[in-house]
Amino acid sequence: MKYKNKNKRFILWIVLPVVIIVYMFIYINNNIKATLIAVSEIRAKAVATQAINDAVSLKLDDRIDYTDLIYVKYDTKGKVTLMQANTILMNSIASEVAVEVQNQLKNISKSDIKIPLNNAFDIQIVKLPSIKLQIVPQGAVSVDFATEFQESGINQTRHRIYLIVVAEIKIIVPLVSENIKVTSNIPIAETIIIGDVPNQYVNVPKDDILNIVR
Repeated sequence: MKYKNKNKRFILWIVLPVVIIVYMFIYINNNIKATLIAVSEIRAKAVATQAINDAVSLKLDDRIDYTDLIYVKYDTKGKVTLMQANTILMNSIASEVAVEVQNQLKNISKSDIKIPLNNAFDIQIVKLPSIKLQIVPQGAVSVDFATEFQESGINQTRHRIYLIVVAEIKIIVPLVSENIKVTSNIPIAETIIIGDVPNQYVNVPKDDILNIVR
């Protein structure tokens, strides 16, 4: 009889920790994991976006003017008849920026980024530790151009050119890892066009990187 009781207690001491561990895993997976992912994603996007902006600033450094990117031709009445993109320069810029963004992201992957758990779970009663966030670049960086038109006074149109940088990163924190995309739209040049702007006016080959349609 004593042997059976000891055997039961032995089994209980084995099963109970397993049950507790399984319960904790389910609780963490259902309640903590989502919060960690959300908080880590916000922090990672902020850090990665800053790295992208720094890379663009480093490469361009206010050296690019609107006229370097777009050639505008007017007729004798001052009306825009042609706007042609400098696709050679644009491709060069896109390539250089992509490489620099990769370098910046590699640098932050070596950084020690901390997320305070008190802020993550909005707990102020007790002092919780911080967790380490690791950001790892994934795949190639995509760099493209886009444009925007805005009315700017009577018979005037503001034409702004953006760089669109898309990078994929992996965020790694204890218990969780996830791939996310970070997109940054960075204005790099603009001008004011006087007079009417045709609906479709940029003369570039279809395969080139910039096709502007109003």
